[in-house]
Formats: sequence, C-alpha cells, structure tokens
Amino acid sequence: MKAIFFGYNILGGVGLEALLRHGFDVVAVVTHEDDPNENIYFESVAEKARSKGIKVFTPENPNTPEFVETLKSLSPDIIFSFYYRLMIKRKIRDLVNGNAYNLHGSLLPKYRGRCPVNWAFVHGEKKMGVTLHKMVRKADRGDIVDQQGFDVIDCDNASTVQPKMERSAIVLLNRALPLILRDEQILTPQNEEEATYFGGRRPDDGIIDWNSSAENIHNLIRAVTDPFPGAITHFGDHKLILWTTSKVDLKVSNIRPGTVISTEPFVIATGDGGIEIISTQVNEFKIDGHLISSHLDIEAGSILG
Repeated sequence: MKAIFFGYNILGGVGLEALLRHGFDVVAVVTHEDDPNENIYFESVAEKARSKGIKVFTPENPNTPEFVETLKSLSPDIIFSFYYRLMIKRKIRDLVNGNAYNLHGSLLPKYRGRCPVNWAFVHGEKKMGVTLHKMVRKADRGDIVDQQGFDVIDCDNASTVQPKMERSAIVLLNRALPLILRDEQILTPQNEEEATYFGGRRPDDGIIDWNSSAENIHNLIRAVTDPFPGAITHFGDHKLILWTTSKVDLKVSNIRPGTVISTEPFVIATGDGGIEIISTQVNEFKIDGHLISSHLDIEAGSILG
C-alpha cells in the first residue's frame, strides 16, 4: 500500500518507523524545516526519511494546487499525518478517497486542537494518551480507529511523559496498522458531548499568577517545563523561569501571594498554600532553588510577581 506521510516531532519519527516496519510503501515524506528559534529536542523526520531513500518535501503550504499535483503524481493509496503542524485540506484527502489518518496526542474527543499534552497538564489530568483517527474537514473530529492511554503520576511533567507518549504510540500503531493494511479497522464516532478544544499556547500563558492555587501553579509549571519555554515570574528587574516545583502544605490566610516564605528551601506563598521552587533559571543560568536567594539577594518577605 503506497503511503504519503506527513510528520514532525518525536511521534513523527516513531510513526514513520512504524509504517515501514509494518510494510507500507512510503513514497514521500512531507515535513517542516526546523525553526532556528525553536528548541529542537527531537530527531529530524526529514533526515530519517532521507536515510531510508524516501523523497522528502518541506512546503510552506502543502495545499497549493502545484503541490497537490506533485502528490497526485505519486499515486498514493493512503495518507498519514503524525504531528504535522498544518491542516491537510480536502484536495489532498481526496487523492486517496478520504483514506487519511491522523495521530493526535490526547484521548479524543478531549483536548482537540494544539498543544494537547501541555493543556492536559494545565488541567491536572491523571490520564493521557494518543488517538489514531480518520481525517475530516474539522481538525481532530474524525472517527477513532484506536487509542492507547497511560497514567500520569504526580512527579510527571511535559518532559517525562514524552517516553510514555512514544511507547503508547508504538503499542497503538502495532495494533492498528496491520488492521488498516487489511482494511479490517473498526471506526468509532467521537462523542461530541465529551469534546474539549484548546488553541495554541502563547508566551503570556506561562506567566504565574501567585493568587492562584498551589495546585494550578504547580500544574502550569509541569505543563511548560523544559523542553518548553517554562513558567515565568519576576523579582524586581530579574525574570525567573521556573522548571521544577513541588506543592507545600502551608497556611497563608494572612500572607500576600508571591511572598517568599523561606529561602532554604525556597518556598513561595500562593493563594491557598505554598510552592517550593526546586530548579529555576535566571538569564542563561539554571540554578537550584535553594541557591537563588544568595544569587539575587532574595530574603524571606521578598515578593515575586
């Protein structure tokens, strides 16, 4: 079965390997040029494809008539999209009579849209996973082929769940791809009553509001930790990026949120408790939380915000 593969990021690489392992004839890979301003923490899908002798395309817009004709000339039978960042419109899907599938980083119908793992952490989810579904006009709305979930534990964050996402994708694809090859897949419509949708995240979304609960602040920091941009607070003119924290049981009824309660450990009052800052960053320097007070002359009673 001749496949065109649209993919990027870690799960793009995992997906390409799975397609080849299960006998799909991948006639082209469509991916993105790496952005020099982005923290690229994953293996290049383009390099992986080229190493296997597969044609690679990196169009700014895959939906132009010219590029659609290029894809049509390859006579594909099926299309897959794994973490490709642009919409694949109907003219491309029509090349394979709608036989097009997308791998999404959530347990659909929850967390449709962009940045599903980050948003799931923001909302304190205890279960995450991946979904393989048919591609339709609206993003992440198509019938589900299969899903694979995993538990999220308290010490997990957006970095530590990446291996869990990879393992779940491998399990899912090993189960689903042979069925697709034999045209034996069973499709299940999504329950629209359970659907949630979130857009892309902006830098301002990472600014900490110390009036919020310790739970919400801790979840935000888990959501955007390295390799993502990190959660941000300030001390005077200094910007602090918070990478790792833990919640602290603390009575704060008469304490202003953002107040430094102690410097060793480095504990900050929130709207309903405390947050211990375990690792942070000032400028380009990453620092253990208990050292930040001496580095910036922060003392108990100082205010962050």
